[in-house]
Amino acid sequence: MSERILLAGCGDLGERAAQRLRARGDEVWALRRQPPARDGHGIHWLRGDLTDPASLRDLPAGITRLVYLPAPATRDKAAYRAIFVDGLRHLLDALDRRKLAQVLFVSSSAVYGEHDGDWVDEATPPHPLGFNGAVLLEAEQWLAEQSLPSTVLRLAGLYGPGRLQLIERLRAGQLRVPRETPHWANRIHIDDAAAAVAHLLQLKSPQPLYLGVDDTPMPLDELYDFLAALIDAPLAAEGAAPAGVGSKRLRNARLRASGWAPQWPDAREGYAALLDS
Repeated sequence: MSERILLAGCGDLGERAAQRLRARGDEVWALRRQPPARDGHGIHWLRGDLTDPASLRDLPAGITRLVYLPAPATRDKAAYRAIFVDGLRHLLDALDRRKLAQVLFVSSSAVYGEHDGDWVDEATPPHPLGFNGAVLLEAEQWLAEQSLPSTVLRLAGLYGPGRLQLIERLRAGQLRVPRETPHWANRIHIDDAAAAVAHLLQLKSPQPLYLGVDDTPMPLDELYDFLAALIDAPLAAEGAAPAGVGSKRLRNARLRASGWAPQWPDAREGYAALLDS
């Protein structure tokens, strides 16, 4: 039976998820401040601003599943709260909650803290190091208090087509990396993240929380050195770990056990394929 799905804040990740949903016969609506002018390939585009309740008055009726995956216009606490906390409330106020069978909130592994390279999973208590993780955690907790079936997907760092800033900074010699004490990093290809979104929307009894990450956490210096060799760039010099990003190894066992599997289980293979193309 097809679903009537709304993707709120539908950017690159949302569009990739939408195409998967369309391919299996779901009716897909996508909300954005500035919808694209191009043909939506079956996606019904909607113009709306999550921070402006008046712009959300004419949403389609009968939405059965909501995917909430916006991106703030600026990287500051006020913008994050306006989008992830207030915007989520505005949107749920505008929809008929009686029809909603599931709300999928796309969050981030930024809700976790410093773990000195230890393994982290859904049972690990969150302890955000930055405002971004703190606001996302606030939104997660608010959603969990609502009388709605909801699922949270905490994604690791995304990479993929159009997301090669790391490569450009490495090529320009702008990156520093800790080498004496490993700083563990976690990645997921954007197509694997989109597949996880589509997958969780079709589970009959999803759990409240999943980690979206590939199979292979690795020390940041190992990833940077591998990429430098691929593009024939100098190795990144010794430097401090990224600020506000704890060293941890994310475990995807729960998501894998639900039937999802990454096409790119190791970011080295994923980046190599991107650069080949």
